[in-house]
Amino acid sequence: MQKTIVKVLSALIVATFFLSGCAQENSKTTGSAVKPTAIAKKKMTGPVYKGRVVGKSNKAKTISIQVGKGKKAQTIMVKFDENTKGIEHATKGHGIIVSYEKQGKDVYAKSVKPKLAKMPKGVVGIKTEDLKKMIDSGEDFVLIDSRPAHRYGTGHLPGAISIPVCEMQELLGLLPKNPNKSLVFYCGGPT
Repeated sequence: MQKTIVKVLSALIVATFFLSGCAQENSKTTGSAVKPTAIAKKKMTGPVYKGRVVGKSNKAKTISIQVGKGKKAQTIMVKFDENTKGIEHATKGHGIIVSYEKQGKDVYAKSVKPKLAKMPKGVVGIKTEDLKKMIDSGEDFVLIDSRPAHRYGTGHLPGAISIPVCEMQELLGLLPKNPNKSLVFYCGGPT
């Protein structure tokens, strides 16, 4: 059990550092888990829950979200319907931000957005055009496809190696030992 927790935490830490190029916003979970907080974003107004999806039922039209950390973590059940925007982001194990409203005793998701990592210091994002120039010019760098292996198998950028986030710890040996060599990670995210 403890070994599994260490693996999961390691994968999350690695994902934060390596996949941050997929980030859109910086969001931190508050210690007060079940109390909704407001996000100062134009499209996300009203109370929100921030957390990790622990379950989703399309039949019951519910999302279970673990919010908070450690002993204060709680699982919140939120309903969704045909008016809920972004429900495709509610994937088990992924971080999400849910804008919701109460309807009687029930809590309904108005919109669901992915909760993505902020880029760590020293990591810079590049534009698609810049990556194309790097590839075309033959620049010396390592291109890493961090999507799940099956997505890599269906198609990937020329010269990319597959190091999925879920296998990052096991496959770090594939990275070059030269600390000055540029690494470019890409995923299926919005960047």
